[in-house]
Amino acid sequence: MALLKNIEWTDTSSNLIVWKYPINKDQVNKGSALTVRESQVAIFVNKGKLADVFLPGFYKLDTDNMPILTKLMSWKYGFETPFKSDIYFVNTRQFTNQKWGTVNPILIRDKDYGAIRIRGFGNYSFKVDDAYIFMQNLSGTLSKFETTQITDYLRSMVVSGISDAIGESKISILDMAGNLQELAKVVENKLASEFKEIGLNLTNFVFENFSLPEELEKALDKNTSLGMLRGNIDIYTQVETLEAMKEAAKNPGSAGGTMGAGMGLGMGMGLGNIFAQNMQQMNNLNNSKNSNNQHNNKVCPNCNAILSANAKFCSECGTKINNVCPNCGAKIKPNAKFCSECGEKLN
Repeated sequence: MALLKNIEWTDTSSNLIVWKYPINKDQVNKGSALTVRESQVAIFVNKGKLADVFLPGFYKLDTDNMPILTKLMSWKYGFETPFKSDIYFVNTRQFTNQKWGTVNPILIRDKDYGAIRIRGFGNYSFKVDDAYIFMQNLSGTLSKFETTQITDYLRSMVVSGISDAIGESKISILDMAGNLQELAKVVENKLASEFKEIGLNLTNFVFENFSLPEELEKALDKNTSLGMLRGNIDIYTQVETLEAMKEAAKNPGSAGGTMGAGMGLGMGMGLGNIFAQNMQQMNNLNNSKNSNNQHNNKVCPNCNAILSANAKFCSECGTKINNVCPNCGAKIKPNAKFCSECGEKLN
């Protein structure tokens, strides 16, 4: 048997999380060197039991830095003889761009539209936060453990977290697409504790896309179009009528053009009626206002200027007003108590 002089892992894989050192028939001797690089953790395992954990650094192995193994090995006089042990290196760097997606739609309850099935996809990043807990819960004593071996497990955690986060966020389905960053933060916070329980740290979570059922998207688009028309239906009708008249006038000689021209003429007459009705409504409104003004104000019998209620002389022509009715402006007889034209009581 050979004695291990330097134990180390030069990681060249992009998705390898745990790697077992190939000890074969070699043995660890007192004074053997252990090199743990940055973004690595080394764990000694004795007969399937996790023992001492070594963080990044350079170590000369002896009793002082292997207290758990010393106890498991029952070394009465310390680490004196060579021994065999399983040695695992755990990669603690960040694993980025891990894809997630909803294989099946997520059923949520929206306050406006009720039960709705939504889909989404994106990516997330994670790293091993506690190598000891991670090996206890997931990798065990496998000689290799890659990200692909936990992809499905983590994806199910993510999708479950999304469903809970959406329900707790109370964000309307219509506002959700515009609040993906805020929603991603809610999901990230929701999943943090669950990842921690298996020794992982969820470092980032991203929504790349969020989609509604096709039927609902069509209904929302139609509702939006109708909403735009509701406030401008008269203008829209007039514009469409004009466009129809233009199209009909392009082919006046053909049968279709003749029919189109007749239709265009009818539409034109209808459009003219619309304008005439609008003008008539405006005139009626103005006449009503003028009539009210004339009824509520007395006028000068000489120049028809509007007079104030208590005027004794016209401010325009100077005519004396005492001998006219304050209501209709008709001449009144001296000492008359009522107007002979409108019946207004006189003082």
